[in-house]
Amino acid sequence: MLTITRKLEFDAGHRIPDHKSQCRNLHGHRYTLEITLTGQIISVEGNSDNGMIMDFSDIKALAKEHLVDVWDHSFLVYEKDTAVREFLATLPNHKTVVIDRIPTVENLAQVAFDILKAAYKDRFGTGLHLHKLVLHETPNCWAEITDA
Repeated sequence: MLTITRKLEFDAGHRIPDHKSQCRNLHGHRYTLEITLTGQIISVEGNSDNGMIMDFSDIKALAKEHLVDVWDHSFLVYEKDTAVREFLATLPNHKTVVIDRIPTVENLAQVAFDILKAAYKDRFGTGLHLHKLVLHETPNCWAEITDA
C-alpha cells in the first residue's frame, strides 16, 4: 500500500478535569498532526496532480479548513466541564471549542480523525481516504488511529 503523509502543527489549551496529576489544571500544548492518506495515483495527462495521490498543499488546505484553523489557539473543553466552560464564556471573543468527550490526546485524535476522514473521502474518484492520523501532544507522547 502506498501512502503519503503531511505534518501540521497548532497550539491549543485544554485540561483533563478529574486527572490525578497537573493535567487537571488549565494548560496548553504545541500539537503535531500527521495525516496519512492512501488512494490510487492520479493518472491524467496535463492534470496538476498527475502522478500524485493528492497534492501536499491541498492536504494542508483541507486540514486547515476543517480542523487546524478551528482548533489553533483555542481552548478545547469537555462539554461537561461546566466550571471552565462558564469561565471561558466570560472572556470576550474567546476561541473555545467544546467537544463531547474529555480532551485527552486519545479522544482528540479520534475527533480529528472523524472530521478529516469526511474531508478527504474520495475527493477525486480515486478511492482517496484517510489511512492514519497521528496526534502528538508532546514530542514524547502521542496517539495514533489507523483506518481498519
